[in-house]
Amino acid sequence: MKDRFALHFVPEAYSAAAPKPMGRHAAGAALMRAVAQSELATVGCFAAGAAEAVECERALREHGFKGGVEWVSRGKPQQLERFGSLYHPGPGIERLAWRRLGLGERRYSLCGVTHTIATHAVTSGIANLLVAPLRSWDAVICTSRVVRDSVRQVLERQAEYLRARLGAERFELPQLPLIPLGVHGRDFAFDEAGRSEARRRLGIEDGDVAFLFFGRLSFHAKAHPQQMFSALERAGKDGREVHLILCGWFANEAIEKAFREAAALLCPSVRLVLLDGREAGSQAAAWAAADVFTSLSDNVQESFGLTPLEAMAAGLPCVVSDWNGYRDTVREGVDGYRIATVMPGAGAGLDLAQRYDDGVDSYDQYCGHTSQAVALDGAQLTQAFERLIGDAGLRRQLGENGRRRAREEFDWRVVFGRYRALWSELDERRRADAVLTPALPQLAPDRLDPFAMFASYPSAQLTPESMVELAPDASLALLRQYRELGINRFATSSLPTLEEFGQIFGSIESRPMQVDELVDALGPCDRPTLLRGLAWLCKMDLLRIGAAGE
Repeated sequence: MKDRFALHFVPEAYSAAAPKPMGRHAAGAALMRAVAQSELATVGCFAAGAAEAVECERALREHGFKGGVEWVSRGKPQQLERFGSLYHPGPGIERLAWRRLGLGERRYSLCGVTHTIATHAVTSGIANLLVAPLRSWDAVICTSRVVRDSVRQVLERQAEYLRARLGAERFELPQLPLIPLGVHGRDFAFDEAGRSEARRRLGIEDGDVAFLFFGRLSFHAKAHPQQMFSALERAGKDGREVHLILCGWFANEAIEKAFREAAALLCPSVRLVLLDGREAGSQAAAWAAADVFTSLSDNVQESFGLTPLEAMAAGLPCVVSDWNGYRDTVREGVDGYRIATVMPGAGAGLDLAQRYDDGVDSYDQYCGHTSQAVALDGAQLTQAFERLIGDAGLRRQLGENGRRRAREEFDWRVVFGRYRALWSELDERRRADAVLTPALPQLAPDRLDPFAMFASYPSAQLTPESMVELAPDASLALLRQYRELGINRFATSSLPTLEEFGQIFGSIESRPMQVDELVDALGPCDRPTLLRGLAWLCKMDLLRIGAAGE
């Protein structure tokens, strides 16, 4: 397996400490831990600046990483060659592919991962994979079968359009491997003393049955709670008190009020326990105190679903909707129960997509309107709840099955091993796969050199034949003074250094010379930076530029 790779470090993508954490934040933070606990020799940090690189290394060291951490500036992606693969924390690798194009497509591989794919920004990015310069040695990891199906739908429709519009026939796609997200199983190991203390803290007596929903509390963008509330009320409780722990966070007071109102009406005999899932103590108490986990996702916002894996790692039987990635994790009758879902077929929602695209509806409204048309089998749900309420032995058996499956198949040690195996495979493809299409132009058509794109704007251009001459009053002292003005200081990173400006002054001295003669006199130099520097000196009235022969 590969002993090194580079991480595209976008700080918020690898931290679950955001005020409004999403599943992708938790997944990114968990991946960072998996990287740190691996045996990798070196991790590259592809970051915008040194501060981000320091933050990346701090996060890795905090989780015990013993290998090397090297900063690769985003302005120098050619340095990624020594790492082989660049991991991006989302599916949108098309811009990274365009950036790589002029450097050499076989220098390194790109690897993205799907999270939510319902936003139009993400679906547009997926469609653009077909026209971006991506190769067979690149990949977008799909976390579940249903997500891969959805990605393929978008790609097929885009290919159909390109055939009709442009006569395109050859399409080269990145790999779409199926690799789930993972869980750090040791985080969910609770002994009996810990469970008893958590139940005491939450007011749950021996013999009571506690159901747990863990995650963002949103009826429009996560899981509509009506059928969960109603089924818990209908389920035969056999004299037991049933508790429903909702551990998560509300986006606002209106959503919290709506949840409380619905629970009071639909499940008045069920005791409701609300915990802030952003607090570590609340999270631990919720997992330790629960007897059954339930998550009835009905939302296109969801793509994989980490919380059933966490529940399995905690030894809890799961009652989940037969929806999204839950199909790949919870086995019917083995780790819990998957409740059948139904929604309208194709043709019932194009207006919803168009309203979202037109800005009539927000993304939240788009998700909410869609989820209102997704229903669960209420009778099957009630039966599953009833069965688990009445049979402690069944709860233990299903919970232990899930714990074993989480440890053997979904622990991050196993999942990250699959990531590393994928990156090794991409390395082999990069070395061996033939390019089946003609050679591509070396420039992204929508990211041109501004001095090429806007070449007709100026009266004249600075060319190798142009003559340059220092102004009579030009001096390095004046140059330093001008550089420090607030109107100029912001641009120093794109211009020559003071030392390089000194070399320019020394080479030109007191006589006019051609630009190409100056380049020869300076020796090895960064030509684009030099040309910008000459134009800037003219802007400062420290240099005169004339046509050849003037």
